[in-house]
Amino acid sequence: MLFTIQVNNKKIKAEKGETILSALNRNGIIIPTLCRMKEFTPTGACRMCVVEVEGHDRLVTACSQPVEEWMKIKTHSPRVIQARKTIVELLLSNHPDDCLYCDRNLKCELQRLSEELNIRERRIRGRKIKPRLDQSSPAIVRELSKCILCGRCIRVCEEVVTATSLDFINKGKETHVGAAMDRDFNFSSCVHCGQCVLVCPTGALHEKHNITEVQEYLHKPDIIKVIQYSPLVTVGIAEELGMRYNKEFDRILNAVFRKIGFDKVFTTGTGTDICITEIARQLSEKIEDGSDSSLYISACPAWVKYVEQFIPSLIPRLSTVKSAQQITGVLAKTLVAGQLGVKPEEIFSVSATPCIAMKFEARRDGMMRKGISDVDSVLTVRELARLIRLHGIDMTNIEHEPADEPMDGRSSLAVLAEVSGGLAEGVLRSFHYLKLKREADKLLFKKLRSGSSFREVIVPVGDIEVKVAVVDGLTGLEKLKASVASGKKYDLVEVMTCPDGCVHGAGLPFTTSKDEIKSRSKLVYLADDTEAINLPCKSPALINLYEKQLKGNSEIADMKIFYTHFEKRNVLL
Repeated sequence: MLFTIQVNNKKIKAEKGETILSALNRNGIIIPTLCRMKEFTPTGACRMCVVEVEGHDRLVTACSQPVEEWMKIKTHSPRVIQARKTIVELLLSNHPDDCLYCDRNLKCELQRLSEELNIRERRIRGRKIKPRLDQSSPAIVRELSKCILCGRCIRVCEEVVTATSLDFINKGKETHVGAAMDRDFNFSSCVHCGQCVLVCPTGALHEKHNITEVQEYLHKPDIIKVIQYSPLVTVGIAEELGMRYNKEFDRILNAVFRKIGFDKVFTTGTGTDICITEIARQLSEKIEDGSDSSLYISACPAWVKYVEQFIPSLIPRLSTVKSAQQITGVLAKTLVAGQLGVKPEEIFSVSATPCIAMKFEARRDGMMRKGISDVDSVLTVRELARLIRLHGIDMTNIEHEPADEPMDGRSSLAVLAEVSGGLAEGVLRSFHYLKLKREADKLLFKKLRSGSSFREVIVPVGDIEVKVAVVDGLTGLEKLKASVASGKKYDLVEVMTCPDGCVHGAGLPFTTSKDEIKSRSKLVYLADDTEAINLPCKSPALINLYEKQLKGNSEIADMKIFYTHFEKRNVLL
């Protein structure tokens, strides 16, 4: 039901049941918010969205107040603007004055609001928050002095990730955000997904930077510098640098890496193809053995840590195949090291990824061989963009170059794995080809590409029916548990911690826009529809690896280097 309300002396249409903020935004009137996040129940905690409503003595929070037909609203009256300005000034009163050094400089919502409200001096002085830098996590840094208590990180951790690692600690002026018992992150149940980093409006939460470490090794002439990058990194770099993405962007990136100083450039997509192939083999063995237990894909490191902490009974069902990053990394430290005639410790291996949790994964005990890590350092897309700017490289004027063998190619399924349901689809399509020697109809997997938090499908492969479930974001776990409790059994289960998959990874350019995330997904699906090599078994790079490179190296021919183990973790709750 539509009705008319008056806003700033003009009539606009509003819908019964919606909030004032929703009605205003739909009619092209934008008012600032800090605590609000789309898809979440509004709290009105920050008070930035206040408006003046005739008949109300006090200002009203637009994000939580429903519209009513009689309303006459003023969105930018002197009283409203002064209230918003005072709120920001109060937040700035005890905020650090280190914007030039802050991780979110020029991308900080508090900084933007200060500029929009024309705040040019400190009128209110408060006691500065005692600096407390928590760098215990291998992936996320917490700076309490920059926290404005908006509560976004808490809500995301509880309602989306369901890890409930963060909460408000203490009361009054001593209130701050922290983990259980106010301990550091390494004692908490944090799964390092980084979704809290994406929604933090200031620099209170950010990824742990590895640029300095990478720079240090780039200038060591006795070390072989190797970098790998996932297919989605090219899309993210184009976004972060404000460039137009095209199919040749990966070849541009190859040249950029060599100009920076890397000796070898590999695509993580080759590792993804190996990951898909090995999981398809595990699935085939499971079905042939007649096992009725589910095989859980373990490519998402945040999901693996969640299982180790909260659902240890599932550990035996996790696929032991390493993630694409770790597979590519271990090949660099074994196969490539042998080809170059150097020791594994003489190779410095870097991974560029859209996932913050990969920083944690690279430090796992099971991700090393003979005491040497598969991957030495992990950079997010944002860090990589800083590294490119630091070296002053003009990406619009550079010759295109191929990646280095033996990890220089990939199938379209390696790109598809970046979206929720994509890795499961890739495994199923590979399994189908393995059994029937022909490609599966993509329409069989249409349901896996829907946007729901839980979806399931039965895929016929000859006389076999493969039952598959996909959990898109950990909120879908409850639906999976309910389905299993009702008696349903699945052969393959994929779980992605970040909603929509790696296209919503915390290492990508900052965005909470569903439209932008959908645009990334469209590019992924477009690659699967248009690229010539659409199966790992048809990739020349993978054929070369399996048929020649691996067989020719007796130390790694058994392919045990592609496998790892997981174990129960005890953490404070």
